[in-house]
Amino acid sequence: MTDPLKFLVVDTLVGVQTFARQLLQSHGFTADNILCCADTDAALAQGLIFKPHFLITDWFPKAPLTGIQLFQRLREAQPSLHLSLLSFDVTPEHQRDAQAVGADFLLKKPFTAEQLKVEMTRSLDALAKHSPGLHGQVRHVMRTARPAARPVLPAIPPQPLVKPGDRVCFNGAMHVAQYVVHRHGETVVQLKGQNGFVPLDKLKPA
Repeated sequence: MTDPLKFLVVDTLVGVQTFARQLLQSHGFTADNILCCADTDAALAQGLIFKPHFLITDWFPKAPLTGIQLFQRLREAQPSLHLSLLSFDVTPEHQRDAQAVGADFLLKKPFTAEQLKVEMTRSLDALAKHSPGLHGQVRHVMRTARPAARPVLPAIPPQPLVKPGDRVCFNGAMHVAQYVVHRHGETVVQLKGQNGFVPLDKLKPA
């Protein structure tokens, strides 16, 4: 396999996105191969291009596109996609639904940094064991990674958090945020009716 192993993390909480990214990097995976989104619409739009091998997402029970539906859509483009779910509400029905789509784990929020680390490490081990095409790459990356410090869930950055649908000011004009994406170490926003992405620190809340 020539494509590097890619991860897509989807959660409204910046702290969860940041910790998951740092945890994956501590295992040896590069920042360029870890994409973070704040909602499922952005994750679908970006994920169809990014084509991740591993999706870590909130359940998003009230969103038009739930975490499981996002997984099903992305799997059409990446059949070998693996799924891990996070949710504030974990019921027997949720557990059955997660199991039915083959999720590696369903972790109840709020969770500790150590709990997420344990589940993600177990999933990576399973990925290496049961996916022949990815086995060598996962083992090589994890074997050559530097030992990670004890994980700590980071505080939310002081920069303003913009959500899809929020009104923002950019270059003196009013806009509406459409997608919020964290990639290549920075958070960027696509404005409705505009091409390309704008760095978050260039926007002001309306």
